[in-house]
Amino acid sequence: MSPKSSLILQIQPSSGIPIYKQIIDQINRLVISGFLKPGDELPSVRQAAGELEVNPMTISKAYSMLEAAGVLERMRGKGMIIASDQDTSKSIRERLEIIRPILNEAVTQAEQLAIPKNTIIKLLSDLLEDKNE
Repeated sequence: MSPKSSLILQIQPSSGIPIYKQIIDQINRLVISGFLKPGDELPSVRQAAGELEVNPMTISKAYSMLEAAGVLERMRGKGMIIASDQDTSKSIRERLEIIRPILNEAVTQAEQLAIPKNTIIKLLSDLLEDKNE
């Protein structure tokens, strides 16, 4: 299997969350969702660093931590792949629990900014539509 040439990762340098942690969290979510399956190759450290415009050591740190957690395996001559024993059969309920803290934070910020509920719902709907195009 060829490496994913472009993982769907979005790095937000100003978020306050370390970039390596953003990468780890996003790869974990892609595995849980089934987008990345056991045996799928990840881009090389150099390729991922170039695509995300981050230091290669940041990618290396994220990959190493994912390997230590058993999410990734190092394949001699191929680089990193999704580990063969990954459980990608999480129910929609389990996946919703993973995203709930992010949505709770968005709700809190919307309340603090006095943004009406219907405006936030419309924005979320529009963002989801934009991603599906």
